Amino acid sequence: MQSMNKQKGFSRKYRSAAPKLSKSVYKVSSGKTSRLGSKLSFQVFLPTVFLTILGLITVWSASLTIVDASVPRQLLAVLIGGVAAYFMWRFDYRELSDYTTALLITDIILFILPMIPGLSYSAKGMEGWISIPLIGLRLQPSELMKLVTIFYVAGLGTKFNGHIKTFGDYVKICAQFLIPVALLITQDLGTALIVLVAGAAIIICSGAKKEWVIPTIVLFVCVVALVVFTSMLPGLPHLLHDYQIKRLLVFVDPSLDPSGDGYNLQQANIAVGSGGFLGKGIGNATQAGQGFLPEAHTDFAFALFAEQFGFVGCVGLLGLYAWLIFATIRLAFDIEDIFAKLVLVGIVAMWSFQILENIGMCMGIMPITGIPLPFISYGATSMVVQLFSVGVVESIYRHRKKAA
Repeated sequence: MQSMNKQKGFSRKYRSAAPKLSKSVYKVSSGKTSRLGSKLSFQVFLPTVFLTILGLITVWSASLTIVDASVPRQLLAVLIGGVAAYFMWRFDYRELSDYTTALLITDIILFILPMIPGLSYSAKGMEGWISIPLIGLRLQPSELMKLVTIFYVAGLGTKFNGHIKTFGDYVKICAQFLIPVALLITQDLGTALIVLVAGAAIIICSGAKKEWVIPTIVLFVCVVALVVFTSMLPGLPHLLHDYQIKRLLVFVDPSLDPSGDGYNLQQANIAVGSGGFLGKGIGNATQAGQGFLPEAHTDFAFALFAEQFGFVGCVGLLGLYAWLIFATIRLAFDIEDIFAKLVLVGIVAMWSFQILENIGMCMGIMPITGIPLPFISYGATSMVVQLFSVGVVESIYRHRKKAA
């Protein structure tokens, strides 16, 4: 009897201690989660993970019929990009704000790399690539120039503390920004457009007055129109290549080049439309699988995705992009550091323009370019740069309290 009372007493003691133990464990667990949540923005991290997975699935489905779509190579790019993003996350981004000259020199070095014998590599007749000796890894330095230039222009804008007071200062920052843009135009027009949009967004958010910005936009449109016009007439300087002129003409009238870019556009439209509401399923994209859709794993990755996942899948993809972009915009509003705000503006502009151009190109509402779809298109350098961009956003989130 005494033994039973002891057991009951022990049982009551154990039961009374158990809740305290579970609460203690819960506090430790929630503390770890809280500490991690203060250093990592899951609102940015989660859509990035989902987009990367969708990109790998798209590349794998393309690899079933396209030899150039290498899943191991894309996985290696994800690994390298993930490691780069991790180190950027731990790095204090603010240290880059005062090194605008060094960033400009880095841009120039990246521009020169494809011209060095032994490093230069031509991909499908297009210059601007390098092949790293021994390991054979191919990179496109112009892709890296996008982020470097965003840091560079954000550093220039930070010097004005969010308010460009004089027209002379506005002209000065525009002139400094045009240096990397001019270099990129001679090497990769598509990337130059991305950098131009991202840099322009940064300059506008640096406090440029609308009475300066609007005339600049008008002047830019006039210059572009002049370049296109002169490139179409014999005997005048041709700043655009013949294939670039064809792409612009096909955008206006696809029937002008039925066997070239007009054909590519037509097949992309068919692929997007044939996906229907729910899509044909992973690996069942007939347009890409039967060789009708060219560059299905790179330039027309959205068309390949739409054919497999349909309207529902495309809405989900756009939802993930919106999640990532609006989470980044919200961070830009919440943080006080001017340099961080401008960097985030540049990254958002870069992502938004690439998404708009690639998807619009596949649907016939934008001219055909070689701009990849972020996280989805096949390409090692593009994937590394996109993941590194996320690392930049996470670095800003991690150091936001120090910057306040």
